[in-house]
Formats: sequence, C-alpha cells, structure tokens
Amino acid sequence: MVAADPLANDPLANCPITIEDDRTGLSVETLRRALADHLYYIQGKLPEHASKNDFYLALAFVVRDRLMPRWLYSKKNYLQPDTRIVSYLSAEFLLGPHLENNLINLDIQDEVRQAVQESNLDYQVLIDQEEEPGLGNGGLGRLAACYMDSLSSLEIPALGYGIRYEFGIFDQDIRDGWQVEMTDKWLQFGNPWEIARPSFAVTVKLGGHTEPYVDNQGQYKVRWVPAQIVKGIPYDTPITGYKVNTVNTLRLWKSEAPESFDFQVFNVGDYYGAVDQKIVSENISKVLYPNDEQVQGKELRLMQQFFFVSCALQDMIRIHLTSGRRLNTFHEKFAVQLNDTHPAIGVAELMRLLIDEHDMAWDTAWDVTSRSFAFTNHTLLPEALEKWSVDLFGRILPRHLEIIYEINRRFLDQVRVKFMGDEGHLERLSLIDESGHRSVRMANLACVGSYSINGVAALHTELVKSTILKDFYELSPEKFNNKTNGVTPRRWMVQANPRLTNLISSKIGDNWIKHLHELKGLEQYADDPGFRHEWRQIKLSIKRDLAEHIQRRTGITVNPESMFDVLVKRIHEYKRQHLKVLHIITLYNRIKANPDIDLTPRTFIFGGKAAPGYAMAKLMIKFVTSVGDVVNNDPDVRDRLKVVFLPDYNVTFGQRVYPAAELSEQISTAGKEASGTGNMKFSMNGALTIGTLDGANIEIREEVGAENFFLFGLKTPEVQELKANGYNPWDYYDSNETLKAVLDLVAHGHFSHGDPELFRPLLDNLLHHDPFVVLADYQAYIDCQDQVDQAYRDQDNWTRMSILNAARTGKFSSDRSISEYCEDIWKVKPLPVTVPIYDQAQASLTV
Repeated sequence: MVAADPLANDPLANCPITIEDDRTGLSVETLRRALADHLYYIQGKLPEHASKNDFYLALAFVVRDRLMPRWLYSKKNYLQPDTRIVSYLSAEFLLGPHLENNLINLDIQDEVRQAVQESNLDYQVLIDQEEEPGLGNGGLGRLAACYMDSLSSLEIPALGYGIRYEFGIFDQDIRDGWQVEMTDKWLQFGNPWEIARPSFAVTVKLGGHTEPYVDNQGQYKVRWVPAQIVKGIPYDTPITGYKVNTVNTLRLWKSEAPESFDFQVFNVGDYYGAVDQKIVSENISKVLYPNDEQVQGKELRLMQQFFFVSCALQDMIRIHLTSGRRLNTFHEKFAVQLNDTHPAIGVAELMRLLIDEHDMAWDTAWDVTSRSFAFTNHTLLPEALEKWSVDLFGRILPRHLEIIYEINRRFLDQVRVKFMGDEGHLERLSLIDESGHRSVRMANLACVGSYSINGVAALHTELVKSTILKDFYELSPEKFNNKTNGVTPRRWMVQANPRLTNLISSKIGDNWIKHLHELKGLEQYADDPGFRHEWRQIKLSIKRDLAEHIQRRTGITVNPESMFDVLVKRIHEYKRQHLKVLHIITLYNRIKANPDIDLTPRTFIFGGKAAPGYAMAKLMIKFVTSVGDVVNNDPDVRDRLKVVFLPDYNVTFGQRVYPAAELSEQISTAGKEASGTGNMKFSMNGALTIGTLDGANIEIREEVGAENFFLFGLKTPEVQELKANGYNPWDYYDSNETLKAVLDLVAHGHFSHGDPELFRPLLDNLLHHDPFVVLADYQAYIDCQDQVDQAYRDQDNWTRMSILNAARTGKFSSDRSISEYCEDIWKVKPLPVTVPIYDQAQASLTV
C-alpha cells in the first residue's frame, strides 16, 4: 500500500518559497533580524551590553546595506566611456546627519521606524545619536551638500571632492556670554557611512624646488623636486537620490605620511623624530580652516587647498584613463565645478599634471584645462577674494608659481591686444598683484582658467560683472551667467518639518517633494479657514518643541505663543546682527519709558559662529547675550521680550529652528550678501521675511509678493552713493534721539554691569566708521519692525501670508539650480541607474 502524500492537497506545495535577503529585504521582520545581526556580528555586542551608539551604528549599517546595490551600480556608470561626470570641488560639505536623510530618500522610513519600535528601541533616540559631520562652516558647505543631494535626485553622475577633516569647524559653547571654541570630535565614535579606499591613494608633493632638463626628444621639461610628499587616502560617502537608484559619491581625502614610522631614527633613540613625518603630514587634514592670522596658518590653509584639489584631479585622471579614453578628451569626461576660490589652484595643478606627468604639449594642455573648469563666485567682499603672497606660494608650490607666471604671460599678451595701451587693465587682470607685497590672485586664476563664471543670485551676478570682476566681464562677457542658489526640500522640509510636510501632502499629494514648483497648489487653501487653523496649530506645536529645547539648552523660559523672531547665520558685521540688537534695545527703552505699553510679545532667537580670529564678531555675540541678560530679567519687561542665543549652529540646529521661525531676519547691507540660503529655508517653512534688497531676498520678494515681505533699507546704489558722498555715521546719531538713547545706554554700561569699556570697540566702529551702514538703516528698520508688530496681531492674515510664502518658493529648490547648471554650464543629462534584482541562486562569486 502506497502512503498518501501529505502535501498532495496543499495549494502552496508547488509554490517557491521566497526568503528575503538580510542585506536587502525590507519587511519589518527582515529589518529586525538585520538589526540584531549587525549588533551581534559587526558591533560585537549583546543587546543588554549595547550602548545607544551601538544600536545607532547597527541601524546605520542596516540602512547602508540597502543603498549599497544602488551605490555600486551608480559607480559602474562612472567608468562607461561616454558617461559625462560632474566633479564638484569644495573645501566644505556641510552634510548634516545621514541616517534619517537616507531613510527618506530610500523611501523606507516607515518600515525602519516600525522595525526599530518592535525591537523595543526608541527610533528618535537612535536618530538623535548620530554625530553630525563637521565638514563645513556655513552657507558655502551647506550649498555643496544640497547640490550633491539634487545631483543624485536628478540622476546626474557626480563626484564630490573635499577634505575629510578629522576635526570639524569647532563646537561652540557660550560661557559668560562669550564664544568658546571646542574641538569637534565628530569621528570619535566611528562613521558608518564612509568606506576607505586605500587602493586609490595618491601622492601629493609640497615645497622643494624645480629643475629644468631636456628629455630624450629634446623637449624642455621641468622636474619638481619636493621637500615633502604626502599620501592622500580617499574615503567614500554615499549620497542618495530621492526615490531613484542613483547614489553618487562624495570622496573626501585624508592626509597621511608615506611612511608613518622611521625605524632608523627610532633605533638611534630619537623616539619623537620617528613619528615626526606622520604628524606633519596628518596636520593637513586635521582641522577645517586653521586660524590663518599667523604665517604657519596661512601655509597650512594653502596646503589644504592644494592637497584635496591635487588628489581629486589625479583621481579624475585615473577614472578617465580606466574608462579607456585619452587625456586630450578629459574635458569631455568631466565638468569640474570650482565652488568659490578655494579650489582655484586646480587650474595650475591640472596643467602641471598634463604637461609634467603626462607629457602633453602646453597648448593642448591649456585647451583641455580651460574647457574643464567652471567657477562659482560666492562673494562681493574684495577681501574675501583669496590672495597668497608670492613668497609663501613659491615656498609651498614652486612649480605652480612657474606655471602661473607662464599662464599670466600668455594671458596678458591677449589683454594687450584687446585693451591696447591700457596699463590699468593689465594691472587689474594680471594673475599677480604687483601693488605692495606681490601676491597671487586666485579669483583671477579661476576666471582665466574657466569657461564659465557664475554668480549665485540675480543681483549678485550683476554686481560681480560691474564691480569685483568687471574687467573680466569686459574681456569675456560670454563666460558670465547667473545661477541662483537653491536648497533641497528633502532635508529642509520633509526631514526638518514632517508635520507640515504631511499637511501639504494631504492636500496636493507628495509630488512637490521632487518638483517644488507644485507647492503653488497650496495657494488655493490660503483663504480656507480650516486649513489656516491646521497650519497655525502645526506651527505652534513646533514652537513648543523648540521652547522646550531652549529651556534644556540655555535655561531660558520662552513663551511659545510669542512671535519667534529669528536671526541665525554666520556672525559677521555685514550680516548686521548688531542692528537686530539695536532694535531689541529700542523696544526695551519703550517698555522702560511706559511699562504698560502694548506691544507684540517676541522671542528673539540668535545663532551662529564667529571665526576664531574675528574679534568684532565675537564681541557681537557678547553684545547679544549681555542685552539678553538684562532684558530677560528686568521685571518691567514682564516676559514680553526674550533674547536667546542658541549655541553651536549647524544643520541639526537649523532643522529645529527653521520650521519654528515666524519672522526671518535677512538684514545684511544691500550689495554685500551674494545670495543666502537660510532665507529660502525660512520662507519655504512659512516664515515671513524682513529684509533688505540684497542677495536672493530680491528674488524671494518677487516670488512671494511684495505684500508678503517686509522690506526696508537702502538699496545697493544708494549705499554706494552714500559712501561716495562721504558717509558720516555721527550725523545719524546726532539727528535721531531714539538711536542716540539706544547707543548711549550701551555706552554707559547698562548692558555690561556698569563697564563702559566692554562694548566701546563696537560703538566706536559704528560711530566713526560704520562700514555696513547700520546707523543709516536703523530708522527704516525700526519703522518696518513696527509694521511687523501690527501685522502679527492679525493672526489669521499672518497665517495666510505664511501659507503663500511657502506656496511660492518653488524656484528655490536646489533641483532647479542644478538643472540650470546641467543645461547651461555642464552640458550633462540624467543617466538612470539600473540595479539588477538580487537573486540568491545567482549570488555565488564568479570572477
């Protein structure tokens, strides 16, 4: 008798069993198992012995596994012969935390949150555990990060190149009102997002001298004999795109000595000398922006810039040759964008690599070089255009100084033809500044060696053409164009403001996250009372969260129902944080004159870092905190005004503050701010702007409507005219009793425990110099703030204006900016990445 088959009637008996791979699976069960495996096998911890950081690292590796196939196949595209790659060279990449951003872009946030919670872990605690990479100072680095996000989201093959700073800009603490800089040890607990690539290491030469010689073909050549050789080790970080397969690479370089330990020196008893070369070499990637007040700091900064640019260009040449192409087509493979003047040395370095290392003729090398680079200018301040003394430059980069001299000789011959007999043009256009101590002008080098020169806001570009780069514009107007900055909505709305994101998506769908212009669809709800109520309640809940954070961080209690009036950005005189403080003192004086005065309660929130060597900026921080100490504790004020300086401004800080802000302070002197990006982040999160016609403020006002923007202050031509006619700030002090009362109160020591000397440098600068026309704009600013006060009293209309601000910010997506770069400058098109489905049956290794 044959036994019956127990599975004969089972409908699933002949169906294949699908088992998710622990590295790629997305079910909650698989994610939980992967989290446990990474804790056990990678972290080497049992759950009962694991720290919060262990759990965070395990989760990060789970997420990294799931982006890895996309990353590997994106890299494979780089090596296709016809793939054109954008190479973004930047001394800063202010990335912000990776984990949640990657979850959003991979579209797996909900599954991961559930898996974490079912594992009895707190999702938000793990998110907050991540240490933010301290790889940038402010707007320049954050823009680079937003652009990398958009390049991936738009499926553009791209490589970001920078420095893997061991210690970031600095952690900021406020002690007795003064900024204190502390070491930013962002790498101390490991970085799960980077992968070292020592097999792609390159060597970088520094110092020494050059030797001319004639090669076997009778050609004149130059040999660089360096005093020091440094090894550059690349570390790769994946940059995910939003709901696409493209994962581009940010390649950051760490400096090391070729030999980290000298046995011969050690064996004769010189124990310190045995590791001396290691210490000297590693200093190059040790810290972001060393204090360059001393010559040693200047040398190190130049070494940093050359180090990462040389590493990057050598890496690009390797990729180009590996893809099977000849070097005379390098410019067809790579579009190299110089993010400000920091990487401008790349023009001379690419020439050196081509003519010295790869035996290319000068004319051919120059054709390749000048068709490879594009240059973004980020400043209107002449002092911010980098210059290096010829002595220092020649000491660090002797071969490059020779190359720059030759570029300059040939270039000035062209200038003589264009501007025959005009010595002024020759002097201003020369790569070498001959006035005073001779110096190398890096902006001029970038302009001569680039096929495109762009500004970052409409006004900025026009001012670039008419002021700091006027002569280059007259020489080559076809090179100049504008690319207004943008910011990524994935970071600054979806991640920073999930409550508002969900409300918006409930009304217009979520396609706006990739196509920000679709926020226009919100306009139809601006007059809907129910929607305005929901909008206002979300803003209030976010303000309450920030109020709790302020209490924990500073001990200051603030009223969430007061207006949150926010000025957060790098501390600098041209950004005029001190003008904001004069406004606060003006309101304070009104209260002291009439304690029962009716004014809108406000919480003034400041944040930002001052450069360690910038004494006036540090004094401005002290000014903010000292005024806050008095105002916050004066019983007459009755908590109607609160002044808060939140320390340690970074991306995480911004994600907390931008969504909570109701008034965005964009009050720089007209004609000084290149663009700004904080103004965009505030506006798209529904804050109203008070600002001058400066940078991107102009375009924001055009987009959101003049009636939804609080405008004040002198315009750029008026500032120029005022100064041309002999601006005397003392006249404004003498003629304005309100301003006089404010400055006198400061001068008499009211905010400095009776010490009249503490703020004297700041007052003397305002009264006798005032380079950024603070006193000239004071009354217009106060009058405009009074309009803000009245507008805020009508909460229904304020909310309507808030909705319209957010709805009309579609132009300010970094996706739009990058699309314009791709079309107008880089000439690149999207290249979607195809990722094969992972099949365990086919997964065995076959080489």
